[in-house]
Amino acid sequence: MSDRVTAVLTDVLDGRWAHIRQAVRERLGAEFVTVPGETGDQARERISRLIRELPADVGVAAAFPSRYGGSDDPGGSTVAAEMLGQVDLSLMVKAGVQWGLFGGAVVALGTERHHEAYLRDILTADLMGCFAMTETGHGSDVQQLRTTCTYDPASQSFDLHTPHEAARKDYIGNAARDGRMAVVFAQLVTGGKSYGVHAWLVPIRDEHGNPMPGVTLGDAGAKAGLLGVDNGRISFDHVVVPRDMLLDRYGQVAADGTYTSSIENDTRRFFTMLGTLVRGRVTVGAAASAATRSALTIAVRYGETRRQFTSPGADREIVLNDYLAHQRKLLPALARSYAYAFAQEELAVTMAEIFALDEPDEHRQRELESRAAGLKAMQTWHATRTIQMCREACGGAGYLAENRIAGLKADTDVFTTFEGDNTVLLQLVAKGLLTGYRDAFGSLDGWGRATFVAEQVREMVLERTAARSLIHRLVDAVSGRDEEVAVTDRGWHLAAFEDREKHILEGAIRRLRNGAETKKDRPFEIFNDVQDHVLAAATAHIERITLEAFVAGIERADDPAARELLSKVCDLYALTTIEADKAWFLEHGRLTPARSKTITAVINDLLRELRPHMRALVDAFAVPDEWLNAAILREEPARQEAMAKQDDALRAAQLT
Repeated sequence: MSDRVTAVLTDVLDGRWAHIRQAVRERLGAEFVTVPGETGDQARERISRLIRELPADVGVAAAFPSRYGGSDDPGGSTVAAEMLGQVDLSLMVKAGVQWGLFGGAVVALGTERHHEAYLRDILTADLMGCFAMTETGHGSDVQQLRTTCTYDPASQSFDLHTPHEAARKDYIGNAARDGRMAVVFAQLVTGGKSYGVHAWLVPIRDEHGNPMPGVTLGDAGAKAGLLGVDNGRISFDHVVVPRDMLLDRYGQVAADGTYTSSIENDTRRFFTMLGTLVRGRVTVGAAASAATRSALTIAVRYGETRRQFTSPGADREIVLNDYLAHQRKLLPALARSYAYAFAQEELAVTMAEIFALDEPDEHRQRELESRAAGLKAMQTWHATRTIQMCREACGGAGYLAENRIAGLKADTDVFTTFEGDNTVLLQLVAKGLLTGYRDAFGSLDGWGRATFVAEQVREMVLERTAARSLIHRLVDAVSGRDEEVAVTDRGWHLAAFEDREKHILEGAIRRLRNGAETKKDRPFEIFNDVQDHVLAAATAHIERITLEAFVAGIERADDPAARELLSKVCDLYALTTIEADKAWFLEHGRLTPARSKTITAVINDLLRELRPHMRALVDAFAVPDEWLNAAILREEPARQEAMAKQDDALRAAQLT
């Protein structure tokens, strides 16, 4: 594979924000990468220093308004944070807390007075902050937070209080060490009435680093990974918060305690507020995929030099990547990583377009929330599975900290449950696919909270997300001819994914209707009885839009050789996805046993065809060697060369 083709693949993968990706690669050198064997205190000290040394032009804080030092580019900010996931995941999370969550909440939920007072210092990291939402007793169910913030007209201030231990803010980034202020989410109470969850800016440490009066701070303790992130706990004992510290873009409290909002419905207001913070979820999925690409790069490059066992008549042992079993591990995961790279790019572009609108588009915002939730879940699960597989593919070397994979595994493990538990997020995706119910209750509401009636679920929505005319043309070309079409036909792949999604969704709707007819007064049971079904529907949906994004991505490659290679990788993603769900396709008559066997044979053929391109496919990720920071990539080639010389000497001695 020529360097030109690899460069084309890199250009296609880098996408709209290629300039930011390249700036991060060029500007962040060895001084920013992970340090194996650090203690927690050492890691926190290093990350706290580096967060202030990040060059401004790498774009991590690009989402901030330009008047405060940003560049009004939320998509670019997400991409910059994604790139940090390949440098050091603790640095990425620290940056995400500071600029994505803390700063992002001030931008999205505050008004001009908050922006003028705090954004410049947040952007420069002179004011380090926390995003204090999650509570010990309520993680995913944010609407049921127990912390209260009660307004007192006499003092024109709020009383912020943690009523019991389960209401303590927990796992909060920057809380244990560096945070001086927090965006605190609590139930707003005024005039004896609760108006739901709102957010306040609350100082938690003074200029000397001591807790503010009434604020109790603690350390979350030792963790499996992300040692450089100072996660902590925060409790409030009747802390006085001035009225103007309410982030009041969506809800205001007058001096006399009167509450007003442009959004009258409490639930809709809550979801509008959370919807503005979707960038954090987009970033987590992106960073998980970035870390996965690093692990695959290490495993594939190691497999190109590491040798094990000989074949009859061979002079040397066989490299790992020549074994079909090794290809079966690495190449399907590599294909899925390509697929998610294209899906993530499309998601970031969509987010940037929606955030740039002068008037909010509620339908597109809901669709963005749903896709961000689903892709975050699928990408982080992919990271957990694939990084473990890469660890095994590198044998004992993969277990050593000096070879990076163990650190990537530990640091990404929590991604499946933070910024939303993956199982909960997939339920949000499924709800977003059901019209009527979605429109009535919002895409982020908890299952079964509202009374459910059969009429609230009508029909499924199947919206194509990328290259709509191309996808439509390809699908129509194979309509009704499944068994006549080759299993490598792109239209057949798209049609199979669409058909599976539609069938599973329609089955879920039927079960919901049946449950509504027999259990009208038991809404929890209605949803709980079909929970497995709606999760399958959400998974099918995300896999379908991911395939569509891949197909659209291939169109961006202007080099014939690169397009051909991407097409084979796309075949592998589509066919291994179908193979993994072979039981469903067989049970529902979408595959015959003979065609099912053909798919497995074609996959093996694809693996052989892609074998010579494995190194080029990971090189196209363009992860700098100093970021990979893996000793085996430096030492194994030299070791193999020494062994080859020794073998040659032994053979020469035997001949004489």
